Amino acid sequence: MSELRREPIVGRWVIVHTPKDSLGPKDFPPAEHVQHQAAICQFCSGKEHQTPGEIEAVRLDGSAPNTPGWTVRVIPNKFPALRIEGDLNKRGIGIFDMSNGVGAHEVVVETPDHGKQFADLSVEEMLEVLSKYQSRYVSLAGDQRFKYILIFKNFGESAGATVEHTHSQVIALPMIPKYVREEIEGAKQYHNYRGRCVFCDIIHQEYQEKERIVTENAEFIAFCPYVPRYAFETWLFPKRHNSDFGQLSREDLSHLAKILKELLGRIKTCLANPSYNFFLHLAPVNFETDESYHWHIEIIPKLTEVAGFEWGTGFYIVPTDPGLAARHLKTVNYTA
Repeated sequence: MSELRREPIVGRWVIVHTPKDSLGPKDFPPAEHVQHQAAICQFCSGKEHQTPGEIEAVRLDGSAPNTPGWTVRVIPNKFPALRIEGDLNKRGIGIFDMSNGVGAHEVVVETPDHGKQFADLSVEEMLEVLSKYQSRYVSLAGDQRFKYILIFKNFGESAGATVEHTHSQVIALPMIPKYVREEIEGAKQYHNYRGRCVFCDIIHQEYQEKERIVTENAEFIAFCPYVPRYAFETWLFPKRHNSDFGQLSREDLSHLAKILKELLGRIKTCLANPSYNFFLHLAPVNFETDESYHWHIEIIPKLTEVAGFEWGTGFYIVPTDPGLAARHLKTVNYTA
C-alpha cells in the first residue's frame, strides 16, 4: 500500500510507500565509485598552474596564491556554464526570451587530499569550506546583475560528478529559477494566510511527531521530510528563523559544520557510501523579497532513477517511508 502526500510549500504531490512496503538500505544497489589517479588530477596540491587562477583560498601558512599550502581553494570553473564578463542584453526572438550567458561559475576545492571524501573532513576543515560558501555568496551578491546564487555538491558519477577530487560548485544566475520562485511564493502565501513561516511550522511538526528527526544540535535540525521526492532525502534547517545565509556568525557556521559532517557520515555508513547531491536553498539577491523565506540544505542520495511517470506527471514515487528512513539513519552505528 502507498499514500499520496502533498507538501505545503509549492503544492507538490508524491506517492510514498508505507513502512510495511518500504525499501531499506540493503535493498538499494551499492554505488560504484571509479578511482582515478591523483597524478592526473588538476585539483591536487602542486597542480595549481593547471587550473584558472584562484579567487579565494584558505592558506594557514601564509603561502602565495596559486601555490601549494592551501586547505580550501576557490577557482573559476574551467568550462563554465555562464561567464562573468559582459552584459545581459535581454531580448526577444519571436515568442522566446533570451539573453547573453552572463553569470558566474566557480569551483570550491574542499581539500588538497585527493583521497578524502567530503564526509570525512574534520569539523574544522568543513567549517572552512562553509566559510568559503558564505564568502562567495556575499561577494557574488554584490554584483547587481545576479539574482540567485546556487551552492551545490555532486558526489559520485551517478550524481553528476565529473571529477573525483572532492569539490562543490557555486553558480550565480541573472534570474531566479522557476522552482526557487515557486518555493518563495509558496512561503509568502503561507505566511500571508497564517502569519507564520511554513518552514518553521514544518520544524514544529517534526518535533511534535518525533518520527523523522535524524539529528540536531543547538542551532540546527536534520530530518527526513514527510513529503520527500526521493528515498532517504534529508533536510537541514536552522532551528531559528533565518532568511539570510550571508549573516551567519562563525559560531553558527561551526554548528552547521558539526551537524553536516554527522549527517553525511550517517548517510555514508547507512547506505554504503552512496552518490548524492546536496544544495543550499537560499533567498534571492538584489531582489525585493520579504523575511518569510527560511534558508536550508537539501541532501538527495542517488538510490533510484527518475523515469517516465515522474517526467510525465511531476509526481515522485518514493519507495521508502521517511519515518523509516530517519530511523535507519538515526540508529546506524556511526562514529565521527
